[in-house]
Amino acid sequence: MSKKKNNSPEDGIFDSPARGDFSGGDQIISTEYSELMQKAYIDYAMSVIVSRALPDVRDGLKPVQRRTLYDMYELGIRSDRPYRKSARIVGDTMGKYHPHGDSSIYDSLVVMAQEFKKGLPLVDGHGNFGNIEGDGAAAMRYTEARLQKITEEAFLADLDKDVADFGPNFDETEKEPLVLPVRIPNFLINGSEGIAVGMATSTPPHNLAEVIDAELALLDDPDISTEKLMRLIPGPDFPTGGIIINKDDLPQIYETGQGKIRIRGKVETEKGRSGHINLVITEIPYTMVGAGIGKFLSDVAALAENKVTNDVIDITNQSSKEGIRIVIELRKDTDVENFKNLLYKKTRLEDTFGVNMLGILDGRPETLGLRGILEASADFQYEIAGRKYRTLLEKEQKKREIQEGLIQACNVIDLIIEILRGSRDRAMAKRCLVSGDTTGIRFRSDFSREMAAQLNFTEVQADAILDMRLYRLIGLEIEALMKEHEETVANIYRYEDILENRNAMTKVIRAELLSIKKKYGIPRRTQIIQGREAVFLAPDLNADRELVFVMDRFGYAKTMEPSLFSRNEAAVRETARFCFPCRSNGKICLFTKEGRLYTLRTADLPAGKMRDKGVPVDNVSNFDTTKEEILFAASQEALRLEKLVFVTESGMVKSVPGTEFDVSKKTVNATKLAEGDQLLFVSELKDALFIVLQSAGGFFLRYSVEEIPEQKKTAQGLRGIKLAAGDSVENVWLLSQGEKPVIETHGKEIDISKLKLSRRDGKGVRRF
Repeated sequence: MSKKKNNSPEDGIFDSPARGDFSGGDQIISTEYSELMQKAYIDYAMSVIVSRALPDVRDGLKPVQRRTLYDMYELGIRSDRPYRKSARIVGDTMGKYHPHGDSSIYDSLVVMAQEFKKGLPLVDGHGNFGNIEGDGAAAMRYTEARLQKITEEAFLADLDKDVADFGPNFDETEKEPLVLPVRIPNFLINGSEGIAVGMATSTPPHNLAEVIDAELALLDDPDISTEKLMRLIPGPDFPTGGIIINKDDLPQIYETGQGKIRIRGKVETEKGRSGHINLVITEIPYTMVGAGIGKFLSDVAALAENKVTNDVIDITNQSSKEGIRIVIELRKDTDVENFKNLLYKKTRLEDTFGVNMLGILDGRPETLGLRGILEASADFQYEIAGRKYRTLLEKEQKKREIQEGLIQACNVIDLIIEILRGSRDRAMAKRCLVSGDTTGIRFRSDFSREMAAQLNFTEVQADAILDMRLYRLIGLEIEALMKEHEETVANIYRYEDILENRNAMTKVIRAELLSIKKKYGIPRRTQIIQGREAVFLAPDLNADRELVFVMDRFGYAKTMEPSLFSRNEAAVRETARFCFPCRSNGKICLFTKEGRLYTLRTADLPAGKMRDKGVPVDNVSNFDTTKEEILFAASQEALRLEKLVFVTESGMVKSVPGTEFDVSKKTVNATKLAEGDQLLFVSELKDALFIVLQSAGGFFLRYSVEEIPEQKKTAQGLRGIKLAAGDSVENVWLLSQGEKPVIETHGKEIDISKLKLSRRDGKGVRRF
């Protein structure tokens, strides 16, 4: 066989002695590295999205959960059998179905057994499976598990009736279900959380009884609206209880599948010792499960240590297996409502649950609303029922064929016995029963031979007759066979009706759902109300005092006590983008490149220590870091005493009195911009005498700040420098008396204080 030689790189195939002798037609394929990386990354991303991180909308399970449950089913670890070691389950699952390490499998098994994380636990755990306070489960060699009864009935039932598609496992030595035949909308009931590549899912858990009611309503009325469905599912039902306080936002969330749910813990008041007041937290937000409880306790202690409140005497965590109980002992004269509000604002007692109901549907990720999820589940129920009853129908039809053959055989049993006695082997007797072939068979009479020649049993019937035992000829046995045949015929009529009549199939699905609801439905745990838009603290609870505002380059902000800041000033300024004094009852102003002003209340920011990260400013204002960039920040109190200088990329300049920005709205326009223009520079004027503008083309212009026009925030300003076509302002400096900054640009050092003093709207001098 000749070997093709291509020496041109454009051909994509090289053959050179320097590369060795490639026999058997081996070729080196030349390809663009970026294209190869792109394809490889897309393949990896889709593998993570579809095969690991996101649940299937039909059964609400991720692959690792599905494989773990199926493996327990295969091992026979049922609810009525003894527990088995978790290590046995994990090892078997990893060896057969999920070759991604034992920790991911065991973590999945643990979560499916934790009642405080799953509204409907699917695994019955025995041993230390962790607790709500964040303590992890014991090692898998110490714990045991088995399936919950509902998992057997609603997740794994009828797998022997061809209700699920099976595919090869990772090494093609086993078969595994591609989706479990789940009878309930588990995607909603248990919810899910997962981070894939470029996308994430976060679906809150819901009440089983409510979800089933909504599914039944959808079966009755396929065109039902989301509004009507929400009369049955008013909102999520978290296993930790709590109170959802933004009821009015839920319709939009359930319509789009995305949004934010605000949830609070449940707080009660009790009489404490010596007349003190005990504030008792009996339910926590779902987002506090785990380490969040410890963080809450430390946050409350920090409020007392930092003198934010003087009302706290003691805080104890008295939680147990019976439930959450966190007791905060308060002074006798404490304003309880204001203290609650302080907890809501400064701790995670009120938190946000981000909703993004993303799942795999028809092999691709899709974000679905409430109705879309229920529709997908309903379609899946019809598919399961159709496959189940087609399998049952085939079995009953085969059974009827055998029964009819046996009944017919009983009517001519003497002839059949004569055929059996006259045949040399089974094959000869079977040919006679199936086709009436009497060749080689000895009969007592010609009449018997003629009767035998008329026999026409099917192959299946003939085998059943030949295998029939003599006791079946007893009269009672024949009567039982006749009765069994009647039941089989009735089943066939029923199954055919279910498969041919959608209403009949709907009745079957309804009956299964109602049965599950009756056996496993529980009352709602999470209360839903429409609370206040924001919580305002009473002025006397948090007296106005001086703080230091700190924001890093990632947009995380916090406040610090002045004494703490002064001890760590060098380290704080090293990592901070903005750092300045503010008032605890004041506001912070954020100016963006797009010319907008965002204000946020200082009270909304957490009081942080040196290493505390703070909160994203997005969470406490209307600002969105994904769409805009902060150019300048200052306290509203400081701006009242100053003027601000604005410079745009096109060279427009102006000064604006700081009182212009003493606004109550959270978002206003800080300046007017021409189309395509952006703010480049915003700063307090303070004691500056000169302004220096540098263009990208290398022109520098220095002139007195007195030439900067003072205008309103709604004005565009006047031209500060004449720019050539395509040029733009790149840097701006404000110079005070005696200030002589030297800058380095394009390999040159320039003392900008020695630049020629010019007038506004000049071209400037070129320095590079």
